Amino acid sequence: MTDFYSRRQFINKSGLSFAAAGAAMAFSGCSMSEETQVMPKFQISLAEWSIHRHLFGPNRTNFANDTDKRLAYREGLGRYLKGDLTNLDFAQTARRKFDIGAVEYVNVFFFNQARDKKYLSEMKTRADGEGVKSLLIMCDAEGALGDPNPEERTQSIERHYKWVEAAAFLGCHSIRVNAQSAGTWDEQRELAAEGLVRLAEYADTYDINVIVENHGGISSNGKWLASVMETANHRRVGTLPDFGNFTISKTEVYDKYVGVKELMPFAKAVSVKSFNFDENGNEPDIDFDRLLKIVANAGYTGYLGIEYEGDNLSEFEGIRKTKALLNRIIAGTD
Repeated sequence: MTDFYSRRQFINKSGLSFAAAGAAMAFSGCSMSEETQVMPKFQISLAEWSIHRHLFGPNRTNFANDTDKRLAYREGLGRYLKGDLTNLDFAQTARRKFDIGAVEYVNVFFFNQARDKKYLSEMKTRADGEGVKSLLIMCDAEGALGDPNPEERTQSIERHYKWVEAAAFLGCHSIRVNAQSAGTWDEQRELAAEGLVRLAEYADTYDINVIVENHGGISSNGKWLASVMETANHRRVGTLPDFGNFTISKTEVYDKYVGVKELMPFAKAVSVKSFNFDENGNEPDIDFDRLLKIVANAGYTGYLGIEYEGDNLSEFEGIRKTKALLNRIIAGTD
């Protein structure tokens, strides 16, 4: 794969930076201690999926059971999006309900408006009016970027073009995509890397990054996804490590702490997934303190994107508790 710049030479538009000490140690061949005591003053963003129940309303189950979501989107999501909030309400909700000043959109919630400049202008106006920064668009249901069929792969790549354009219009730094493929470990790595690089070459003309989340299947194997990044070796291609998405199959779950550590060298964003909280305000199944140390030790100082997916609390309460936990750890009061 062609590499325009080495990963260490490039400082991408996402706003990420390496802490001076961490960068100096990394470049000199040393690494920061696993027990780093100084936590960067991370900023917090909100992923739109955290309020998906408010967006879908009672039709969420029907959407989840749809066998061809991409077709459903194209036919019109109106029959699904029947909640008390819309995509246009997202930036205001982030600011006024949670005092969060940055957002991560999900394309599902404005699937047919990717090239609707009037609609996108309204999104931008509302975010700007609340002083909310648009960071990225999470893109699903546009086909497999590593599809073994060359024609299908090309179509999938080209279907993502409109989201690159929308992200640039909104002032985002990235689109989040999926590294779906089929075949052997090596075949999937090569196919996914090729698709990512081809999309990244288009995205580069818009100053947009193409970042991959561990999002089920082989992409939830941290070692495999890291190998895709190394194969792609493109300044615009990176990762979005997700704290919770390490289920490869019904019978195989990847170690989340190993996985996050493997993906952080390529990270241009981080998704802080949460599900449950105990009486002390901690996530009992995800060691946030340990994971945030891994994130900090990688030299990452960008946004931490809250993505609450629990069922025991309301979405709003789950978001508040996730934010409170993050703030407590960042402040060093744990």
